Amino acid sequence: MFLSIALPFIQTFAAGCAKPTFLGLVPWYQYLQLDKSAVTNHCEVTSFNDTVHVLGSQSPFLLIGLAILDDLVRIAGLVAVGFVIYGGIQYITSQGSPDSTKRAQQTIVNALVGVTLAIVASVLVSFIGNKLGNFK
Repeated sequence: MFLSIALPFIQTFAAGCAKPTFLGLVPWYQYLQLDKSAVTNHCEVTSFNDTVHVLGSQSPFLLIGLAILDDLVRIAGLVAVGFVIYGGIQYITSQGSPDSTKRAQQTIVNALVGVTLAIVASVLVSFIGNKLGNFK
């Protein structure tokens, strides 16, 4: 019932077929299969049909969830880069105070660990999404 109501909306929402990015974020339909028809000059999502599996590796809901998770991991990476900058400002303004310098260095180290984890997680989510979405 839900899919028969949501399917036309989902297909027209992703009909632009272009994959615009904002700050490196991917659209929610990144890993879904699109039919790029030259006849109609627009794209349609082909992952949703009458026999949609809600769970499993071929579930379009899993692929949409992976695209959203990919965005969240990328946002976490951007926040971590912001903390590297914040730690650098703290270090510059510490004026040689041992406590302030140590706190700033710890902020920078933690932020760099966060950036590293975000990069690894983003690559992993992208790899899984591409494999489950049957992309080469």
